[in-house]
Amino acid sequence: MTDFQKYVQRYLDNIPSADWLGELKISGEKTIAIYSKLSEEQSHFAYDEGKWTLKELLLHLSDTERIFQYRILAFARGDKNELPGFDEELYAANSFANERTLESLLEEYKLIRKSSQILLETLNSSVLHNIGTANGNEISVETIGKLIVGHNIHHLNIIEERYLPRL
Repeated sequence: MTDFQKYVQRYLDNIPSADWLGELKISGEKTIAIYSKLSEEQSHFAYDEGKWTLKELLLHLSDTERIFQYRILAFARGDKNELPGFDEELYAANSFANERTLESLLEEYKLIRKSSQILLETLNSSVLHNIGTANGNEISVETIGKLIVGHNIHHLNIIEERYLPRL
């Protein structure tokens, strides 16, 4: 198993059922529920020096999902161009998430998640196995969709284990 396959598998292993489209909805609702209960002050919390604030983490979820959406769209439509990777630390450092209101970040997340649901639910099943190359690695449309779910659940677990107990 390659390093990339191990990286992908660690996220896929987070998905609790075979119904990954259902889990997309559930993980989105859970994220919204957690963030809806936070105060503006709490959203600036980071559990350790050098770790993202809850605001930065939420925008990281949105940024990553947007990138995955583009990859899904490109590969589902038969685009054979290799797509670039992205540096999540660079994106977070340049996001200015902490200067935004929690409400605006949450609204953005909700819209991006709704967009993902529509995109994934309306794809013809014949394109789910389309393969494209992103960041030098081949990956299928379906796997990218599952990564949206597994990545979100991964960060929900971190929020529950490392952030919420300290708020």
